Amino acid sequence: MKYIKSFLLALALSPVTFSFAQTEAPSSATHPVAIAMVIIMIVLAGVILVLGKAMIAGYTTFKKKSEKASETTKAVLTISLLLSSFALSAQDSVPAAVATSGEWIQGISNTAFALMSSILVLELIIILYLARVSNSFFTTHTAKKRAVPKKKTIHWLERLNNTKSVDATSEAHVNLGHDYDGIGELDNPTPPWWQWGFVLSVVFAVVYLWVYFVSHSAPNQIKELELANVKAEEQIKTYLASSANKIDENTVTLLEDATEIAAGKKIFTSSCAPCHGSEGGGVVGPNLTDNYWLHGGTIHDIFKTIKNGVPEKGMKSWKDDFTPKQIAQLASFIISLKGTNPANPKEPQGDLIENN
Repeated sequence: MKYIKSFLLALALSPVTFSFAQTEAPSSATHPVAIAMVIIMIVLAGVILVLGKAMIAGYTTFKKKSEKASETTKAVLTISLLLSSFALSAQDSVPAAVATSGEWIQGISNTAFALMSSILVLELIIILYLARVSNSFFTTHTAKKRAVPKKKTIHWLERLNNTKSVDATSEAHVNLGHDYDGIGELDNPTPPWWQWGFVLSVVFAVVYLWVYFVSHSAPNQIKELELANVKAEEQIKTYLASSANKIDENTVTLLEDATEIAAGKKIFTSSCAPCHGSEGGGVVGPNLTDNYWLHGGTIHDIFKTIKNGVPEKGMKSWKDDFTPKQIAQLASFIISLKGTNPANPKEPQGDLIENN
């Protein structure tokens, strides 16, 4: 209560009347900015009063510090309130006519504005000081009350291995007496992760044996290889079927499979025998069983001759009648006729080619 009485007394001594009785231009005290600054000063003074009482209450258990804080708060409040009163008195003492020259804010003298600003800054400094001291005191004493022993942190590797540090006495009880290069062997249990890994491996082994060797619900490695080979053969057949017609005179290869040769013979008998004979000895066309060739005797040359024909000698092009695969079969069959002895062969024609 004594702080409140002092605060009200200081306000009563202040010349703030907020009246408009002057006959001339209004004084600085009635200016809206000045009124706002005065109100702020009053509010800040109240804040200082509250902080001062809180700080005193915090130091009640420490008499010497409490008395010191009480005297400091009294001095701070008195200075703040007296400065507020002085600032308000100074505002009324400056006539409006004088204040209009070189004013920072029109209607308020520079002296009054500077004084009120200084008081506001001083009050803010006092508030920050009191808040800092009070906060430091309560934080320190609250931390002491709530202080608890710090819990020892356990490294994650120690948790994983479930290891424990033991002293020399405890270590002697688990020492097996085996030393290797100065390192003693202790009777420590295996880590939990190793034990669980062993258990899981046993469970996996039982499941594996049941699935692959008892119930046969899944193929083992040998069965998987057999299935993979079957699948590969199917893929090869599919590829050959799709790529058979991509053969030309540059990519053709000699077919030696009996099935391919038989397919070529069938085509030769139905389409080529009228000109070359059923045995290839030649009729209108040349003999195909000797080593003489008019247009080349390699698999590539024969494939090209069958494909494009020889129009100037009466041989038509067969590329529209046979697929590339069939032409390759026919060319391979013609090469297989080399060295045979047909009846009544035609005389050799063309160039001698030993190796075709």
